[in-house]
Amino acid sequence: MLIPNNSPSLLPWEDNDPSPQWSEVFGNNNPLALEIGCGVGDFVVQMAALHPELNFIALDFYNKGCIKTCKRVDKSGLTNVRVLRAEARSFIEACIRPGSLRTVIINCPDPWPKLRHRKRRLVNTGFVSYLSGFMESGANFYFATDFDDYGVDVADFMVEQAGFSNVLAPDRYRHTLEGYPISKYMRRFLDEGKQIYYVHYKKQPAAN
Repeated sequence: MLIPNNSPSLLPWEDNDPSPQWSEVFGNNNPLALEIGCGVGDFVVQMAALHPELNFIALDFYNKGCIKTCKRVDKSGLTNVRVLRAEARSFIEACIRPGSLRTVIINCPDPWPKLRHRKRRLVNTGFVSYLSGFMESGANFYFATDFDDYGVDVADFMVEQAGFSNVLAPDRYRHTLEGYPISKYMRRFLDEGKQIYYVHYKKQPAAN
């Protein structure tokens, strides 16, 4: 049984529910930023404080993570974050209008380290292509991972990904990214002497 979550920052939604009207949810028409896999919410709270001009949708499949994220959002007093418990594709398909995301953020997804399991990784060229349809021209795509192979893999295929330009060029990735908050999860790995791989691209305008 799921632990109840009565936080005002939680936006209850289930498959087959109608799409939220985001301007009504947030009380404004600010652009949307989506974090896929918000963990315990420390990153999105920092990011939302840095970017009050954006409305953040913090998405996670795990109820305990959503509860912890909501507690952090509530404590911060931020009004530009809503937390949803949902699977990413079904939520995006049902609730995000094509071309409406200003920013997409994916931090430290499951790396599926065993070679035979790597096809299960969330971030691949097909998923980025799918996300592109929901991103506006000039939208930011951020990916970060603590897993070396995953970081290099995403950095390599993004160079060839149609419709995106590399903000970090000529670097394919960096181990530090100015203005990008470090989550507690990232900090733990940094304290162990490991490196974070950051990838940052922008969606290019559609060709005329």
